[in-house]
Amino acid sequence: MHPIIQIKDVTFTYSGSRRHALENVSLEIGEGEFVGVIGPSGAGKSTLAAVMSGAVPHHFIGELYGACLVDGRDTCEVTLTDVSRLVGSVLQDIDAQFVASNVRDELLFGLENFGVPHDEIPVRMQQALETVGIEDLRDREIATLSGGQKQKVAIAAILALRPRVLVLDEPTAALDPASSTLVFETLREVNRSAGITVVVIEQKVALLSEYCSRVVVFDQGKLVLDGTPHEVFAHGEQLRSIGVDSPRTARVSNSLAAAGLCEAGAPALSVEEAAALVAKVVGAKADGAVASGKRLTFDAAHSSASAPSARAEGGGAVVRFSSVGFSYPGGGASVRDLDLQVFPGEVVGIVGQNGAGKTTLTKLLNGLLKPAEGNVVVAGLNTREVPTSRIARHVSTLFQNPDRQICKDTVLDEVAFGLLLQGISPDEASARAKATCERFGLPLDEAPFSLSRGQRQMVALASVVVGEPQVIVLDEPTSGLDYRECMTVMETVRDMATRGSAVVMVCHDMEVVSDFASRLVVMANGEILGRGTCAEVFANSDLMRRAFVEPPQAIALASKLAAEVSPSFAGLSEVADIVAVAKELAGRA
Repeated sequence: MHPIIQIKDVTFTYSGSRRHALENVSLEIGEGEFVGVIGPSGAGKSTLAAVMSGAVPHHFIGELYGACLVDGRDTCEVTLTDVSRLVGSVLQDIDAQFVASNVRDELLFGLENFGVPHDEIPVRMQQALETVGIEDLRDREIATLSGGQKQKVAIAAILALRPRVLVLDEPTAALDPASSTLVFETLREVNRSAGITVVVIEQKVALLSEYCSRVVVFDQGKLVLDGTPHEVFAHGEQLRSIGVDSPRTARVSNSLAAAGLCEAGAPALSVEEAAALVAKVVGAKADGAVASGKRLTFDAAHSSASAPSARAEGGGAVVRFSSVGFSYPGGGASVRDLDLQVFPGEVVGIVGQNGAGKTTLTKLLNGLLKPAEGNVVVAGLNTREVPTSRIARHVSTLFQNPDRQICKDTVLDEVAFGLLLQGISPDEASARAKATCERFGLPLDEAPFSLSRGQRQMVALASVVVGEPQVIVLDEPTSGLDYRECMTVMETVRDMATRGSAVVMVCHDMEVVSDFASRLVVMANGEILGRGTCAEVFANSDLMRRAFVEPPQAIALASKLAAEVSPSFAGLSEVADIVAVAKELAGRA
């Protein structure tokens, strides 16, 4: 296979940094490959993308050793424009990529600047918009789009240029599950039909395992693993040790292999593969429980997320929406007839497709928007009647883009800033901020914008939770985080709920929702379609379809096993529980 990208012993250090962003990296990407890149935050993934796209050395200042060849041309010896004709990039920070105010002009800008003949432009625009499913957004203002819709526009703008290589940095971070799948289907289609080489940096390992032919793993600027998805995800313990998750189905098969119940080295990467593996393990060794349909007694230590908290049963609602409606003047994700109560001690997950109105709901909750109809009452305050500043004393918000709420020169000052605004003494604010930073593993004296996107997300969340507010609003709190950071963040969120805070969390990661939410509220087209515990919601296939939500792998696997293997798997949501039942059925508990 002819290499379209050759990285030869590259070491790169950003100006002013004492640490190599990439260190002695050698990597070849074959023409027509579909390659996934994973690794913890700060591992060098975005720098790798910058090297491939020519942004290093033409945009970012630093020391570069080694060489990157794109179609045989050294990126140091040609212009950035020359590289851009071959390599199209979708950045991690989508807002920084846009140059126009509306969707049509955004696509038009690149086509005109690359000298595409005028008679070709309408066809290319239409094909690109159709490919990512956003024909209806052609005339929309970009500022009115949701985060997920912006991602699709950015991908369409690059596809319209018809590059030979696509490099995407976390393209589905802000997308709902169905839209994430659509993006990867789109990438697979352009890879297969047009022969475009695809390199995608992504935290959603289940998507990578399904769509990529090859996965490379980075840690601390170095390439540590390279192989097929089956080869890479067989190293589950090594991946977890560096802060990278594995698909839940791979965790199941790796655990069964560790118990000697199946062969090691070829983990299951889909629900279908995992179900077939468990059926083989159980069918070969079970003692009649499967055939008889008998449900085994299994006392699993389920997560407290599977049921509403005790506080939700006893106290009054700290958040109450009553027949709330709101419409944006220029269009957008309007909402109507919203009825919702949130109690102290709950973690309520808000799920649904992009543009469903989830972020609008959070802005109504924190007072940034005032309802046109109905009432929103937070901590006893009607948001119609009090200024946003007063509501902010009770509600802290983590926005979808953390950069919009970072304003100080050091991490410590940023985390302490909100406490100072509340009138807390500088000494106490600094002490509390330091303790919170240490819990999140954040560097106290670093400038926030010198950190990776995931680390900036951690800084923003630390500044939210340090004040221990009555209500915490999280809009995609785990977006851009590696596995270790995600667990740190969500354990902190759960701890805040345990202390009595009410948490409202918009989240597209159904694994996180399943693990940590007390209950779910499902939205679509500006309305609440349903609500209930995670088990109730994810078991409702009609509701999932209407909301464009896919159940997490573990729940989907348990449901399939309950229907096809044994009722003992019914209602399970944790990998450990599925493995324990499989062992018990196989006589190896």
